[in-house]
Amino acid sequence: MLLHDVADRLNTVADHLPLPDQIQPDPALSEILDDEVRHLARLLGYLAGESAFRHRAATRYPHQVTATDRRTTLALASAAQPAGAALAALGAAVHQLGLLAHLAHQQSGPARDRSIAAAHQHLVDRLGDARTHLAHAAKQLRATADTQVTPAVTVPRPPAASAAASRNR
Repeated sequence: MLLHDVADRLNTVADHLPLPDQIQPDPALSEILDDEVRHLARLLGYLAGESAFRHRAATRYPHQVTATDRRTTLALASAAQPAGAALAALGAAVHQLGLLAHLAHQQSGPARDRSIAAAHQHLVDRLGDARTHLAHAAKQLRATADTQVTPAVTVPRPPAASAAASRNR
């Protein structure tokens, strides 16, 4: 359940990022980036913190750690890499958006138009990179969660009639 929850949260960040045909260098995009960078940074912090907590617990209580615990810990730690790459891509997108705002105030001309087109394409590419990294992290977490075997629960059976009768004698 934990891995699916984290995967859902990563997908939510990706879903809030605009698609390539929706990307316009305007204040609304700045607000979206601000919100999603904050959400992703918190998620990355959670992944790092949960991994550290589980690592400490495994060191202190090695006899209590199960194979499922180890796989879950590894999945959370592994998701940190693409989540960090997504955060870096969003940081680059913020830079490109700032560059576009700067270029909008430059003197008109072909060089400015080329610079604007290049910065816009870089912005689109970085947002696409972030979505790809987030999807990869979520997919990893779901795959691990879906392959974990849930321990079988055995239902205690009532004692057989002969066993119960022999105990009562």
